[in-house]
Amino acid sequence: MQGNIQNSRIGRHILDRDWSDTELGPFEAWPISLRTTLVTMLACPTAMFLAWGPKLRSFYNDAYEPILGYRADSALGTPFRELWSSIWDEISPLVDEALAGRKTKVVDMRLDLSRSGEPEESYWTFTYSPAFDDEGRVAGMLCVTAETTDRVIAERERAVSDERLELALAAGAIIGTWVWDVVADRFTVDEAFANAFGLDPALGRVGLSLAQVVETVHPDDQEGLAAAITEAIERGGAYAHQYRVRRADGRYYWIEANGRVEKAADGTPLTFPGVLLDVEERRAVEAERDRVAAALRALNDTLEQRVRERTEELEQAQERLRQSQKMEAIGQLTGGLAHDFNNLLAGISGSLEMMAIRIGQGRMGDVEKYNSAAQGATKRAAALTHRLLAFSRRQTLDPKPTLPNRLVEDMIDLIHRTVGPAIDIRFAPAEDIWATFVDPHQLENALLNLSINARDAMPDGGRITIETSNRTVDERSALLRGMEPGNYVTLCVTDTGTGMTSDVIAKAFDPFFTTKPIGVGTGLGLSMVYGFVKQSGGQVRIHSEPGHGTSVCIYLPRHLGDAETNDQTPDLTEAPRADRGETVLVVDDEPAVRMLVTDVLEELGYAAIEAGDGAGGLRILQSETRVDLLISDVGLPGGMNGRQMADAARVYRPDLKVLFITGYAENAAIGNGLLAPGMHVMTKPFAMEALATRIRGLLERRQSEIAS
Repeated sequence: MQGNIQNSRIGRHILDRDWSDTELGPFEAWPISLRTTLVTMLACPTAMFLAWGPKLRSFYNDAYEPILGYRADSALGTPFRELWSSIWDEISPLVDEALAGRKTKVVDMRLDLSRSGEPEESYWTFTYSPAFDDEGRVAGMLCVTAETTDRVIAERERAVSDERLELALAAGAIIGTWVWDVVADRFTVDEAFANAFGLDPALGRVGLSLAQVVETVHPDDQEGLAAAITEAIERGGAYAHQYRVRRADGRYYWIEANGRVEKAADGTPLTFPGVLLDVEERRAVEAERDRVAAALRALNDTLEQRVRERTEELEQAQERLRQSQKMEAIGQLTGGLAHDFNNLLAGISGSLEMMAIRIGQGRMGDVEKYNSAAQGATKRAAALTHRLLAFSRRQTLDPKPTLPNRLVEDMIDLIHRTVGPAIDIRFAPAEDIWATFVDPHQLENALLNLSINARDAMPDGGRITIETSNRTVDERSALLRGMEPGNYVTLCVTDTGTGMTSDVIAKAFDPFFTTKPIGVGTGLGLSMVYGFVKQSGGQVRIHSEPGHGTSVCIYLPRHLGDAETNDQTPDLTEAPRADRGETVLVVDDEPAVRMLVTDVLEELGYAAIEAGDGAGGLRILQSETRVDLLISDVGLPGGMNGRQMADAARVYRPDLKVLFITGYAENAAIGNGLLAPGMHVMTKPFAMEALATRIRGLLERRQSEIAS
């Protein structure tokens, strides 16, 4: 049986793939029914498709592959619903019928497969039949299909042409008929046609060439007519075109030619029959209509100008209002931040001053105390800065194993400060909460957004409850929620506010949708929460009733591993040291940062090279100088940022390890938060011990990759 499968190209792809990582298991363990169905399908010259197993994994034969279009590279084994998600609403009832054991047939169904990535009009006749396993149970479905697009469109065009002909006959608008033998280039026309073109009716009965027929067409219309005729002959089917012809009185009149190109089975154009319609009066009416419309536009110009000016004034007033509200919010926020940062800076600067005094006095015993105080204040300032970056959506995407309970506990004070004293905040953490692999700063941003929305739904005050829990989602529940089955961590924000209607819930995640007045909400908060959670492999669901509050729940996949802790890194004296003579290039426009990083590197035994901008760093990287690791700021002067320098360097050093160190992680500079393999990020400020540990880890990984 395996030999039969090898007889087709798709069959060989099936055998070459390792299926052990799917629920189907290795090929050798597949049931006889599946393998038999595959052999039958792969040997069939008609396009066939098989969806098998609990996830309806996709199989197909060689004839079906062109139907997939751009999806063909990744279609094999992809769940059927995921593969054809763009047309799922149309085909899901048919799938349900097949999985219920009933065969269905559809004739000339319109589907937008977008095979080239662009919308398209296509029609299909196909059958869905249940596919049975070895015990006779429905295990999937089998599809036999054929495209009928050309026939459906041709029949539709013929019907339109026939309808127009009938209408013209009924209205007495036809002023001539013709039949063109395309192969012989011979027109036979009736007397009315000859009169319309100013031709001799006798010649029309004998036969004329195309060149003779179009001699009396207006010179300005001849090029367009030739192009329309050529296009109709190449395409086949219906034809319609308007142009002017000169009659016997020497005047030009507007006509419309309607016809149809009939082709042989091999596509050769044979005959081109058609009729002429008199559209002179219609064109005159249209011209008069256009003249009147132009006059009305001219009359309304001054009114439109006044409306535009008034509209601009209103928009400017609304913008001033929005700016005023933004400045009020910024003022409230910066007042608290200034207080916090002043306290932190006082701790840092005071500790440094006392360290200098004690060193001058030779009292070294007190230096460690002040050093610890300065470092503690620095870490608190860094945490506050990171939280602000996440809130402003400028933080680099950096997923880590994260415990939701710890994250919420760290956020409670900021949430209290943000929503105000009129709102009661309650936190109900689950015991033994699982970890999830997510960007913690983005999750903090999502939690803050949801808390602000909850506050706005309670203008007279109320209660916000934040809950965490572990959830196992089965296949049925996953299908209802639009997510994969499995284990999830949930974070829910529930308020006692006004609630939402079903119509509002349906649009809540749409970008720029908001129920708040102009200037109060942007309509981006929930859409950004939704986008972030979906990118993290999760889902967001809203439960609400008008007058009974709202609950927004974030589902994030469980991470099978330990979450990161806030344990302190080893002292610099205990940090791992260079043992292979590695060389590190440091590129940063801040001399103090370069000095500190270089000193740390040299302290640990590394050879350090410095550059102050991207161009200087790239010159070193394009030379023969040994560089085992590049450490670079993201934002660099001189027109080349750190990411651009690293990408250019990898042309010469494709295996170069890169560590970006940045205090303002701007997504545009590193590719919207997406880093290439071998590139990593640390956010300033950081402990020098942490930098040393990160450097050693990257270089050891580089050595293991070279060895393998």
